[in-house]
Amino acid sequence: MSAEKHEFQAETRQLLRLMIHSLYSNKEIFLRELISNASDAVDKLRFLAIANPALLGNDAELKIDLIVDKAAGTLTIRDNGIGMSREEVIENLGTIAKSGTKKFLESLTGEQQKDAQLIGQFGVGFYSAFIVADKVTVLTKRADVADAVRWESDGEGSYTLEPSFKQDRGTEVILHLREDDKEFLEPMRLQHIVRRYSDHIGLPIRMQKDDDQEWQTLNQARALWTRPKSELTDEDYKSFYTHLSHDHEAPLAWAHHKVEGNLEYTSLLYIPARAPFDLWDREHARGVQLYVKRVFIMDKAAELLPPYLRFVRGLVDTADLPLNVSRELLQGNRTVEKIKSALVKRVLDLLDEMAEKKPEDYAKFWQAFGAVLKEGLVEDHANRERIARLCRFYSTAQTDKPDVTLPAYLARMPQDQSAIYYLTADTLAAAQASPHLEGFRKRGYEVLLLVDRIDEWVVAHLHEFEGKKLESAARAGVDLGGKIETPEQVQQQKDYEDVIARIAKVLETRIESARLSSRLTESPSCLVSGDNALSQRLQKMFQQAGEKVPLAKPILELNAEHPLVKRLREAGEGESFADLAELLYGQAQLAEGAQLDDPAGFVKRLNRLILAQAEPASRILLS
Repeated sequence: MSAEKHEFQAETRQLLRLMIHSLYSNKEIFLRELISNASDAVDKLRFLAIANPALLGNDAELKIDLIVDKAAGTLTIRDNGIGMSREEVIENLGTIAKSGTKKFLESLTGEQQKDAQLIGQFGVGFYSAFIVADKVTVLTKRADVADAVRWESDGEGSYTLEPSFKQDRGTEVILHLREDDKEFLEPMRLQHIVRRYSDHIGLPIRMQKDDDQEWQTLNQARALWTRPKSELTDEDYKSFYTHLSHDHEAPLAWAHHKVEGNLEYTSLLYIPARAPFDLWDREHARGVQLYVKRVFIMDKAAELLPPYLRFVRGLVDTADLPLNVSRELLQGNRTVEKIKSALVKRVLDLLDEMAEKKPEDYAKFWQAFGAVLKEGLVEDHANRERIARLCRFYSTAQTDKPDVTLPAYLARMPQDQSAIYYLTADTLAAAQASPHLEGFRKRGYEVLLLVDRIDEWVVAHLHEFEGKKLESAARAGVDLGGKIETPEQVQQQKDYEDVIARIAKVLETRIESARLSSRLTESPSCLVSGDNALSQRLQKMFQQAGEKVPLAKPILELNAEHPLVKRLREAGEGESFADLAELLYGQAQLAEGAQLDDPAGFVKRLNRLILAQAEPASRILLS
């Protein structure tokens, strides 16, 4: 068969132009990415060889070789991993229709150093070869396929694909270096890059010495997690994290543990400093890497950590699982459950330590992953109180940053306060401006302001903390001062009995009832939810998600001291009373950030009331 010419897709061409013309401030990253890809190919072969040992053939010594040809001006990165078939070459090198490419391009900042760091994270590391090469040739043969494939491109918009010959399995990436980049043919330069970026890779990275045919191993060639902690530096851990996660921002914290006894495993867990672009993509695979006796088994073993810890990066290497373990066998496996329980404790210990000793780092963590960790309050009953201690909130006493802990809240509570009060809202500004808070401010009660979407589910499961109940400031039954009623309050209730009955009739299709409020001090009205009803915000969220839920009508509370409510009492029968009732209901909706039932009708009624108020003054002026 002759060579076939294929066009790159538009996004791939855009990516290649970026590699060739823009990302030149840190060119050496190309070698890091290509060695990382070669290591992945070897890991895949190890895994497949568990079920099919014949894949290894007579070449069981797995390695990565760097081959320098100064005369030809080429640098070759060669591995004896799994290799690729023709279809895989087209999928992996010819088209990148994955969302990672688009997300990568959208994430670019224009700052070369930062942009270069994004390459591996978004799965486009191979294309970094074009930072230093004006032509790239890939020769590859899959271990279980007879034919080899040759791929070649100058990175300008197309590539050629043709059958080829290769005796052994694996992949060779041949870089035809640009004249300005011949520095990467110098052995000392290559050795320095390998030791800086790839020292932790658990197989030998070799290069021939200049003066003879002897191969020299450039890296430690020993998996980092198998080495004693006393041998490892912070830089070693950070470098390995970069290789593991393709995130080039240093992790906030990590924990390296070796466990022996009834269970035998080693874990290395990292807390990233920033959220990945696909954190909220429910279809995206999650989990840490799984090794069995240092053999790579699975890239993302979701069974080893619960979903609310999906931000954790790292690996587990155990001797207590069979080499042929599958994802199905992991589910419900008692050994896996024990490891999972231990890993959850490790992560929570790590977060506790960070919160106590490095509060600034913990604030960064909370900004990036706080909403994810809160899912544990819903999912993990056994660790609920512990997770609750790790949570951070805004409150009426702290609105510039989410820095309030539940223990700190309890320590500040007045003696006469019986519960932990909270208010949920779509935004912090909406929460701060809510009329529900007025009575709490007057009494000096702090209220937690919950503005994450998940908070509605959180408070439905976190009913109390250290013996104190959590109560919504927007619930009808909230007790702000006991049941003692003064003679003035009793008289006020009698004075407004008729008004309450009439307003309930005007708004009967939209409210459950009306009543005088003990929480309002400035606003004329507010809407509260019944004690056993879904909150108005949660009802709205269900509706937005297309869920059918029984809708509960709110209760309208009125501030008897407000001029508008007093005017309502003075209004006679007919349109004026109805307009005022609708206005008070509409204002209460707007104060919650809700949409008006009838915006046009609300405006008409408001205009009528303004004109009616202005009419007596105009008559005086005319007379």
